[in-house]
Amino acid sequence: MNDQRSATGAAAAVERAAAVAVPEAAPALGDAAGRAGSKGLGAALAPVALVVAGGLSVQFGSAVAVLLMPRAGVLGVVTLRLAVAAVVLLVVCRPKVRGHSRADWGTVLAFGLAMGGMNTLFYQAADRIPLGAAVTLEVLGPLALSVFASRRLVNVVWAGLALGGVVLLGGGGFDRLDPVGAAYALGAGAMWATYIVFSARTGRRFPQADGLALAMVVAALLSLPLGIMESGSKLLVPSTVGLGAAVALLSSVLPYTLELMALRRLPAPTFAILMSLEPAIAATAGFLILDQALTTTDALAIALVIGASMGAVRSQVRGVKSRNHT
Repeated sequence: MNDQRSATGAAAAVERAAAVAVPEAAPALGDAAGRAGSKGLGAALAPVALVVAGGLSVQFGSAVAVLLMPRAGVLGVVTLRLAVAAVVLLVVCRPKVRGHSRADWGTVLAFGLAMGGMNTLFYQAADRIPLGAAVTLEVLGPLALSVFASRRLVNVVWAGLALGGVVLLGGGGFDRLDPVGAAYALGAGAMWATYIVFSARTGRRFPQADGLALAMVVAALLSLPLGIMESGSKLLVPSTVGLGAAVALLSSVLPYTLELMALRRLPAPTFAILMSLEPAIAATAGFLILDQALTTTDALAIALVIGASMGAVRSQVRGVKSRNHT
């Protein structure tokens, strides 16, 4: 994964949004904005295709995880995903464990806690409510972070638009969705925002993707007792292990790789806007794999949240440009 040592002038909120799917990659985006435009339409669209492919991989991986839950349990699936991803990242990154301060390890620990909490809460939500609804509620965490970080009045409009989408999605009361599942999804969104913050801090303290690999180990170790308590020997069934490895590859390893390749040639704001499409991708995966059909109201609700996310990112970028010109 790319070196995050070279800081850029991109807005902090936009960098954090870009770091959602590729932890520690965002601060190295400074010169990416101008490179694609000079290489023709095909070269310009290539990184966009990589981001979309990464999003498809994440959400279809989540759909496979839902199919695996009856076999391994929710916490068992979380354990399998984090454990396999940790092993892969350790082999690929070979992070150094010496020479780091207490503050460095504290940051990695917080990052791992946020990662583990985000996965656990999200899968609890996906076990109770449709995948598209779960991701729509979850994305409110990063959206709120972007709105609060920007401190611009126009973002109140985007926050209101997102709130309207949430009200529609809940049908006025969330009873239709299962209130416990909705609460888990909102909790996952809060952990996602925390994850973004500590991802950026970890990226400043560790080279390459060393911090990500170490944080993934922390998350895996924290989830392991819970997975064993819930699933026990079920985690050792070869077919279950195989599906768990598929979830880890689809939801972690493959999308991180694809999106990292895209971030080398794609401006951070464009990346953040593309990430706003995650709820729609999740709804598609839920429909195709899990037979979770959307009502017209659900589709409108998801569209409102996507529009709010895109609007917040675009207004943040305009705010940064206006400040740079003064």
